[in-house]
Amino acid sequence: MKLAFLVNDVDTEVDEYATTRLARAAARSGHEAWYVGVGDLELGSHDGLFAARARPATWKRRDDLASFMERIKACEAERIVMDELDALVLRNESIDDLQARPWASPMGVVFGQMLAARGVTVVNDPNTLHRATSKLYLEEFPETVRPRSLVTRSPEAIQQFVDEVGHCVVKPLYGAKGRNVFMIDGPGETNLAQMTEAVLQDGYAIVQEFIDATDDGDARIFLLEGRILERDGRPAAFRRVPTGNDPRANISTGGQSVPLEIGAPVLGIVEAMHDKLIADGMFLVGIDVIGSHVVEINAESPGGFQSVERLYGIDVAETVIEALERRAMPPS
Repeated sequence: MKLAFLVNDVDTEVDEYATTRLARAAARSGHEAWYVGVGDLELGSHDGLFAARARPATWKRRDDLASFMERIKACEAERIVMDELDALVLRNESIDDLQARPWASPMGVVFGQMLAARGVTVVNDPNTLHRATSKLYLEEFPETVRPRSLVTRSPEAIQQFVDEVGHCVVKPLYGAKGRNVFMIDGPGETNLAQMTEAVLQDGYAIVQEFIDATDDGDARIFLLEGRILERDGRPAAFRRVPTGNDPRANISTGGQSVPLEIGAPVLGIVEAMHDKLIADGMFLVGIDVIGSHVVEINAESPGGFQSVERLYGIDVAETVIEALERRAMPPS
């Protein structure tokens, strides 16, 4: 299989990323793997082919993640024809480019759509991914698995929602890594105006009913083709516990990962989401769960494989690549 991983910028990739683990799993399995940055693509006017300045992802027996990534970055870029790929894995985070490189933010989806139309297997499906990158995507799933919520740019509407619902969380509709996420205690919150102003600077706000997780934090669960991702019978899932007084459990904000036992509430959520994820072509997603509710769907470059590897000693990236093989190269 010939495949490429599309990232924001090859030179800013980090060895601990889930993308690195996916590329390592592909190279270790004997596939021809490449790294391509969002700014490295071109469409030829003379031949109509997609090309890219790509870095080869080659694996050597003694490699760890750091040496594997160092070799990728040290390689000279080579011209490859993207039309010849069996698969393209979209791993760029559009939100990271939104401020500094706004031209780059939509291009992963745009190029992915064009290559999919040319017969390349693209995951996640770029025709849905442009919706799924927004927290608005969660609103398309059954009400039974998500908190009551409001999407708006009206401070007055946010105030009314808080008055009706009480304890809430307000955050940008397009956002990541816990930035501008605020807890609202309920009616009478003295800092609501300032919180709302900060969130609305990033566009639309989403206000969600607060789902109490006590001290247990939230759970990150990876779904592959609509089912819980597993390796050697162990699920790719863990609980993220906040530290100190910060209610956010994101690993990027200091949260700690601990093992998660999969119970009936999680299995019910997965069953309720399965058909739509399959229909939408969401090959690999991470869902954030509190109790019996999904509070976020991470469809664009979901991360956390390092926590799964550390907690359970398994490499779930191998399972993902095996599934991609079946999708891109079905038996004749």
